[in-house]
Amino acid sequence: MNTATRVLGELVPSSNPAFLAVLAVHVVAGLTAVVTGATTALSRKGGARHVRFGRRYYWAIGVVFVTATALAAMRWRQSAYLFVIGAAAFSAATIGYLHRRRHRPGHTGHIVGMGVSFVLLLTAFYVDNGPRLPLLEHLPVLVFWLAPSAIGAPLIARGVVRYRQSGAAGVLAHDDGEGHALALGDPRRRPP
Repeated sequence: MNTATRVLGELVPSSNPAFLAVLAVHVVAGLTAVVTGATTALSRKGGARHVRFGRRYYWAIGVVFVTATALAAMRWRQSAYLFVIGAAAFSAATIGYLHRRRHRPGHTGHIVGMGVSFVLLLTAFYVDNGPRLPLLEHLPVLVFWLAPSAIGAPLIARGVVRYRQSGAAGVLAHDDGEGHALALGDPRRRPP
């Protein structure tokens, strides 16, 4: 039976070298997903930065899901719920990613899929780590489950509404494969 150990002052639930190696990759991928996801959300939609960081986010969330699956398998009774959240986050990201890559009309599926994925990423982080974070350790566990959605859902809805009101629905429906938006009537646009 593996006992807990400390890594950089933090208590880690297993001293198994395989667990620690997967956890290290998981932490790096999680941080990458948070940074690239936030950068994507704050970038001009349809621009090269948005597309570039969005792709990086998708691959990072994929690594987070694979490593979360491995970590949960090693400690199933304690971590099965993290596998479920990870599967839902990766599924939502895949829906959002494919909606955009397959040039589906409108962008609601893309915005909602990627937004929900990011909210679930943060939910998993706070549920697993929130009780040990300074200033948050006294909050009820329910806060860690609900706060990311309570904050994220209105932001996702705002993004959908703003996109629809911007009139960009037809303008940014396609890109040139390099992340550059193509306007209606541009001869390089592919038919839907």
